[in-house]
Amino acid sequence: MQAISRTMIDSTIDPMTDSMIHSRVDPSCETSASVDLMLAQLQSAIASDLAPQVEAIDQQGVYPRAFMHRVGEVGGFGQAVSQKYGGVGTGLRGAIQAIEAISQECLCTGFMSWCQVACTWYMENSDNDYLKTQILPLVATGQALGGTGLSNPMKHFAGIEKIALIAERVAGGYKLNGMLPWVSNIGAGHYFGIAAQMADSDDYLMAIVSDELEGLTLRCNAHFIALEGSNTFSCVFRDVFVPDEWILAAPCENYVARIRPGFVLTQVGMGLGLVESCIDLIERSNQRYGHVNQFLPDQAEELTAELETARQTTYALADELVGQEKIERSLFKEVIKARILGSELSLRAAQSAMLHAGARAYLHGSKVERKLREAYFVAIVTPALKQLKKMLHDLDKIS
Repeated sequence: MQAISRTMIDSTIDPMTDSMIHSRVDPSCETSASVDLMLAQLQSAIASDLAPQVEAIDQQGVYPRAFMHRVGEVGGFGQAVSQKYGGVGTGLRGAIQAIEAISQECLCTGFMSWCQVACTWYMENSDNDYLKTQILPLVATGQALGGTGLSNPMKHFAGIEKIALIAERVAGGYKLNGMLPWVSNIGAGHYFGIAAQMADSDDYLMAIVSDELEGLTLRCNAHFIALEGSNTFSCVFRDVFVPDEWILAAPCENYVARIRPGFVLTQVGMGLGLVESCIDLIERSNQRYGHVNQFLPDQAEELTAELETARQTTYALADELVGQEKIERSLFKEVIKARILGSELSLRAAQSAMLHAGARAYLHGSKVERKLREAYFVAIVTPALKQLKKMLHDLDKIS
């Protein structure tokens, strides 16, 4: 199957005309046309605004702020957000496709787009009207940028590490203390989600916070082999007051169960885009070295077939998740399996691209070398491959 980008570039049907024709027949066709239009506009922005910056993002840690705002303008962040809150309302499938298209060109920016989508997902699924009406529209449209500080909580809820933040109830809200090691796609004026354990309690809360809150300090204390342009900081909380208006849920056990499947599934978009780009690199290498590359494992045809299966499975799960208040354990298991497949297929495709390209890929700064580094990130970003397999094991024991 062709990549999303090639599908959109090769399209000869005007998206607006297509929408008008299909809207008379089936509302789902109108939704599809809306997503197609978003993807066409997104591909144009990727080509003009993102592609020229990829090397600087990867090597120099440049943050593509203007491009991120552009993604919001064309609807890339608001696909799963209701129209009444500034979104597009097409569902998680469109959000995954946007992340996929961006990740095909630059996984760092695809990851930041996932962070932004996750931030909208938290607010969309909250019962907090203030967040939905005052902050969600800004994040969904890219006017404000946002991240997700749930790496530590997701590990904690899976029994891997201790919770990093403690919340104490005070008049009008909560006072937070602790330190989150790495939170991405944040900076001056950005919003991001957090979870904290309530003091002297077994309950937890989730909230939206910002660096503008007094007592919250961002520190850059690490450099990565990839994703250097992701605006990743450590977040230190010293008596940070978070008002009730910014609380997503407290206690948040049922809320976390509701948002976690979408949190996990939308990450698959990163892997889908990366695999597609690796297949493109393999095909390029074969133009010159196909006579010897034919003896390598994981050929382009094989990877393409597996990618298409993973893509359709992911899209189907995305459609199934939307609008469900309670996610059945069996459905969450399928989400985890899709995320595992995205990681494992990314690793195989990047290694295959490396071997197909040979010595040229071993040069520092080569595109294939970057894809290899990015593939490892797909497999270690929370929930990492090892955590996903633990989660699946734990769910199997329950069932």
